[in-house]
Amino acid sequence: MFTGALAASYYGTPRTTMDIDIVTEVARKESRARLISALKIVGLRVDRQRIDAALRSSYRIVSLRDAKTPLTVDIILSRTKLHKKTGSILGLPTFYQTPRDLILAKLRMIKATVPRERALKDKDDVRAILRHTRVQMKALREQARRNNTISILEAIAPSDP
Repeated sequence: MFTGALAASYYGTPRTTMDIDIVTEVARKESRARLISALKIVGLRVDRQRIDAALRSSYRIVSLRDAKTPLTVDIILSRTKLHKKTGSILGLPTFYQTPRDLILAKLRMIKATVPRERALKDKDDVRAILRHTRVQMKALREQARRNNTISILEAIAPSDP
């Protein structure tokens, strides 16, 4: 499923980016082989050692280059079942990370970004998603509280009095 700026553009305000962020479930050994095959089919430069290192790491993210363009694809290798929403891109059916999960991921990125000024695009993305897409705010705030990102969410989208 798509995440990052592409998903934020789908739910909020379109913006350009030089990479594509996707999340894929890789829970079993068979999943790794299918992933590598699919990545080769779409024209990415596959480095099995980097994929294996990402699968062993706690971050589980690997960046791969497109074979024909300067674009990169950041692949988040999830151990758990994906919560996704159907959508389309260029008229083709696809999946996007849910708006709630995307906002929560953006809040975690904002929290981890130093200096905070570098997180302006993520903050703008959260504002745009909230402006253009229906999100259950109570559930979002509860999860942000559990993630220790509630203060960031409140600064971006204050609660109604």
